[in-house]
Amino acid sequence: MKDDETNDELVVAFKALGHPTRLAILGWLKDPTSFPPQDQPAETVGVCLKHIQARANVSQSTASQFMATLQRAGLVTCTRIGQWSHYQRNEEQIARLGRLIGSSV
Repeated sequence: MKDDETNDELVVAFKALGHPTRLAILGWLKDPTSFPPQDQPAETVGVCLKHIQARANVSQSTASQFMATLQRAGLVTCTRIGQWSHYQRNEEQIARLGRLIGSSV
């Protein structure tokens, strides 16, 4: 990957993590069982947006915006089940970004 592309990718990730609530959400998603039980196992499909919203104490639209920002940065993935969006950490991408930070900074 070119240096400019690497830097752009890191900037997007840092911007996504630059808000304390988004950073907290990524941390919370490390342990999906810390959220209330849901119909589908959180370990498999991720955590429903409504649970993330409640824990973050933000509106549904703000929670959606937060998750879209994390998703654009590649830090989370989304699985749709019916009308519900479920999010989980993208551990592969998080590890990759860690390696990029180590080699770039």
